[in-house]
Amino acid sequence: MPISLPFWRRRTPTVPLVRLAGVVGMRARPVGPEAVTATGIVPVLRRAFSARGAKAVALAINSPGGSPVQCGLISREVRHLAAKHDLPVLAFVEDIAASGGYWLACAADEIFALSSSVVGSIGVINAGFGFPQLLERFGVERRVYAEGKHKGMMDPFSPVREEDVAVLQAVLKDIRTDFLEHVQERRGARLKNDPEQVFSAAVWSGRGALNLGLVDALGDMGTVLRDRFGDNVRVRDFTPKRRWFRSPLGAHRGAALAAGLLDELEERALYARYGL
Repeated sequence: MPISLPFWRRRTPTVPLVRLAGVVGMRARPVGPEAVTATGIVPVLRRAFSARGAKAVALAINSPGGSPVQCGLISREVRHLAAKHDLPVLAFVEDIAASGGYWLACAADEIFALSSSVVGSIGVINAGFGFPQLLERFGVERRVYAEGKHKGMMDPFSPVREEDVAVLQAVLKDIRTDFLEHVQERRGARLKNDPEQVFSAAVWSGRGALNLGLVDALGDMGTVLRDRFGDNVRVRDFTPKRRWFRSPLGAHRGAALAAGLLDELEERALYARYGL
């Protein structure tokens, strides 16, 4: 006959959760929306994967993208920890996993999305502004001294040079290749055999992404985890609370507030690109 374990020896299945929300940035921000950086998130991932009784690790993705380098560093750490602790990784797309957000999602073994989630944008972009006539209009003479043929490339106050554009396009092409190889390695045969469509940098709804093999199934985190680990599964959130002010402002409070506002506007512009 089956032997029931005493209640004190029964363990509730636990799934550590790490939220990757917001723009993936190159630096921490003292004020304003907190960027997702490797420096900030890697220690959180290590604590999550080391959680006692963990059956899997969940990543909640809600990001329009950002720095490809930071995406790569975070993704590599996820794969390293998954192998070290022998734990499956499940990614759950909330509103959006576009560009770098999808790069992060691909670090998981399985990706789930809601039917109305925005998924995709597998590509690279660089954008800026040009004001070549502005200084002349106001009678300002700009003096630039540099060593190196391309040192002043893409200067917003100088006319665009085709040779500089070619250099930038080569860099973007290499980064895009890294992105595509990451997606192909992680998704493999699950991708629809139509690379021209999949890698067009377009975005799809969760349902459209499912049809292309960009996600594995439609579903929310709670339902998926209960179906897989039972109704008593415990989701333990390791994500630190986001704070608007994260360091003393001191004499630089005005500059910090202005920088925080600009960061907020930049982040909103990224979300607006996808209709969010």
